[in-house]
Amino acid sequence: MCRSLSSDAAYLRSVLDSVQGPVVLVGHSYGGSVITQAAAGDPDVKALVYIAAFIPDAGESAGELAAKFPGSTLAETLNTAFYPLPGGRTGTELTIKQDKFRKQFAADVPATTAAIMAATQRPVSILALEEKATKAAWKDIRSYALIAGQDYNIPPKAQQWMAERADARTVTVEDASHAVSVSEPAAVTDLIKRTARDTR
Repeated sequence: MCRSLSSDAAYLRSVLDSVQGPVVLVGHSYGGSVITQAAAGDPDVKALVYIAAFIPDAGESAGELAAKFPGSTLAETLNTAFYPLPGGRTGTELTIKQDKFRKQFAADVPATTAAIMAATQRPVSILALEEKATKAAWKDIRSYALIAGQDYNIPPKAQQWMAERADARTVTVEDASHAVSVSEPAAVTDLIKRTARDTR
């Protein structure tokens, strides 16, 4: 995952096709872009839950949505590396510098936990962040969103704007970082449980 939106969404769609019965699909960060594309046209997906996530429309990329409102400091914290692509081409991938990770990504997470997260983070390719969505499942599927009020990756104003556009049922955790699933697991779990109840 995190290599290209089209391939990541295709992989997720293959998983969805193997699942029997109704599905509540949850995405965090770039994962919001993936579920938005993968779920389009799937009648078994009854709801989408966006956790501090991108909610793109067709023709939009995660990168441009992150820059739509001020507040992201991600760019200045990144390391770049390169990986091989078919045909001898080279791709570029990004990680957050370990000494900047906690402040940037997980300021409300205990230092020891944040250090483990920094050391085990998965890179994301520039292609994944720049590739434009071709579908927007939220136009046809009920959506929910959790806004992280102290997010320095995806500005809270951008999260709110995307959630409002998608007519998502929204909750805000005012002091939460981008790592809200780790720092505020109860809030995330409660929203997912609420979504499941609402879709019964």
